[in-house]
Amino acid sequence: MRSELNELAAFAMVARERSFTRAAAKLGVSQSALSHTIRGLEHRLALRLLARTTKSVAPTAAGAALLQDLSPALEQITVALDRARSVRHRPAGRLRIVMSRSAAVMVLLPRLAAFAEAYPDIVLDVVTVTGPVDLVAGEFDAGIQLGEYIQKDMIAVRVTPDLRLAVVGSPRYFASRPIPQKPTDLGDHRCITLRLPDGPYRWEFERGRKSVTISVNGPLVIDDTHLVIEAALAGIGLGLVYEEQVAGDIARRRLIRVLEDWTPPIPGFFMYYPSRQHQPAALSALVNALRLSGKRV
Repeated sequence: MRSELNELAAFAMVARERSFTRAAAKLGVSQSALSHTIRGLEHRLALRLLARTTKSVAPTAAGAALLQDLSPALEQITVALDRARSVRHRPAGRLRIVMSRSAAVMVLLPRLAAFAEAYPDIVLDVVTVTGPVDLVAGEFDAGIQLGEYIQKDMIAVRVTPDLRLAVVGSPRYFASRPIPQKPTDLGDHRCITLRLPDGPYRWEFERGRKSVTISVNGPLVIDDTHLVIEAALAGIGLGLVYEEQVAGDIARRRLIRVLEDWTPPIPGFFMYYPSRQHQPAALSALVNALRLSGKRV
C-alpha cells in the first residue's frame, strides 16, 4: 500500500507540473528514479498515463481521469499528515493521564485553571486509580505516581517535594482511647484500611535505623484517601494519609496527629511517561506546567 501511494503521488506531481524535472525537484528524488516509478505504475496498470516527448509531458486521457479521481484523496491525505505533524509542534489534542485521586487533588487541580487558560486546545482525559498502572498497556500518555512505584524505564519528572504520611484520629476517637506511642500500639486501635489493587495497604514506619510494617485492622476498608480522612474526622478510627491533606484539620484541632517521629519523608509525586522521542507538544506543555523545578523539557 505504501509503494502504491508513493507511485500515485509521484504520478500526480508529474501530471500537475507537466515536467519530470520540476516534479523530481519538489519530490526530492532524481529524474531517473521518478521515471522508473512512473514506468512501474504504468506497467502494473497496463495503461499509458503520461504522454512524453523530448519537450513536454502531459497526461493521457486515462491519466487525466486518474488524476481527477486521485486529487481529492491525495489532498485529504496531505491535510491528515499536516494535522498529525502539528501535534508535535502545537500544544493541542487529547492527553490520557492516569493518577490517584490524591495526586489529582494535590498536583493537578491547583494548576489546572492556569493550564487550561494557557492551552485551550488541549483536553486532559484524566483517569483516577488506586495503585500503580502500566501506561503502555492502559494506552495512557502519562501518569502521576509516587516516585518509589515508577518503573525504571520511564522518564520521571518531579512534581512535588518529598511528602510525609500522617497517622491521625479525631478528638472524639481519642476521648476514650490512649495515644499510641509506638507503631505496635496500633494493634489496640481501630484503623481505617486503604485498599490497593494487590490487597490492603500495610502501614510502614521508620525511625532512625528501625523500620516497622504493621497490618492494621478496623471497621472500614476503602480505596480513597479522601474517604479515609472523612472517616477519621467522623471518629471511626485512625487513618494514614498525606500530611498535606490534613494540615488544616490538624491546625484546627479537628484531627490529632500521632506517631509523628515514625513517619520520615518519602519520595513525592512524579509525572512519568515512556519516552522523550517524538514527544507531542501537548505533553511537553503539561510536563512544564506541573514540574516542580524551573527546568524545562
